[in-house]
Amino acid sequence: MRGPVLAILFVLSSLPLAAQQMPPIGTIDFYGLRTLPESTVRGTLGIREGDAVPDSVGPATRRLRALPGVADARLTLVCCSSERKAILFVGVEEFGAAAKAAYSAPTGSIRLPDDVVQLGRAFVDTIMAAVRQGQAAEHDSAGHAFFDYPAANAIQHRYLAIAAARVPMLRDVLHNSASAEDRALAAELLGYAPSVADIVPDLEKAIHDADDAVRNNAMRALAVIALYAQQSPLLGIRVSAKPFVEMLNSLVWTDRNKASVALFQLTTRRDRALLALLRAQALPALVDIARWRSVGHAYAGFMILGRVEGMPDDSLEHAWQRGDRSAVLDSAARMLSAPLAAELRR
Repeated sequence: MRGPVLAILFVLSSLPLAAQQMPPIGTIDFYGLRTLPESTVRGTLGIREGDAVPDSVGPATRRLRALPGVADARLTLVCCSSERKAILFVGVEEFGAAAKAAYSAPTGSIRLPDDVVQLGRAFVDTIMAAVRQGQAAEHDSAGHAFFDYPAANAIQHRYLAIAAARVPMLRDVLHNSASAEDRALAAELLGYAPSVADIVPDLEKAIHDADDAVRNNAMRALAVIALYAQQSPLLGIRVSAKPFVEMLNSLVWTDRNKASVALFQLTTRRDRALLALLRAQALPALVDIARWRSVGHAYAGFMILGRVEGMPDDSLEHAWQRGDRSAVLDSAARMLSAPLAAELRR
């Protein structure tokens, strides 16, 4: 159960569905609230569970940005929950809160061939169809992600051929193209390169791209590679955890979502330095994720948080299956009130 939940939901989270294509809002989840009460944000939001998806979240976003103490706000609509309802994630960045650095976009003229771009757009259409039909299950093989939905799976196998023949071009586009769409597709295609170990540095660099979709695709590919590295340790594949820790503090929901999925894999071995880094730099962000009512998206954060607290995975799994998050969240609350700097000096 654990693998499919993570694999499916973090793919669906970034689908560009129009408002009229989405079901009513079933869940509203929050992140970034440190001093601002959730009740205040809910009241200002003007959107409630059960409402139809608005044509634009712009007005609600502007209302949140006008609240005292709010530096910025971001709303993200996700399709869909297990109940086939839309999920609204509400991110708030308060003044003084930790935030990821801003990066500039490249300006090069290189582009992907038109046929490759059209294939990428066709892939998005097939995934939309899979979601609508409830057939968005996925499996991973040799560090590559594959949907079970036949039309999507067929395109992903074409991705394998493209990546095998054009890795140098894909790298050039990813790092230098002024087109965000082309960079995002290049990141996705590089995830199908014959040697995933060789393209890890390229994808790690793309985690700092200026565009949300590029970061999303790079982190998604790296999360699948990280799982493969855990399953095949003799291959010696190394995926750095540090960029993902930074992304846990991003205002952009896809950054937090993909970072949590990757870190779920990267914390499996409970590296002491990584757990200390998470405790020092991302504990509030992990608490946010672990509290989400959208259980498929909360799971990774819950497990990472429990590992930071030193709880065995078996105990965490049992607590999750019971629907009991209290012990993990209560322990995190105690850690948040304790000095954290000593952890990084150990």
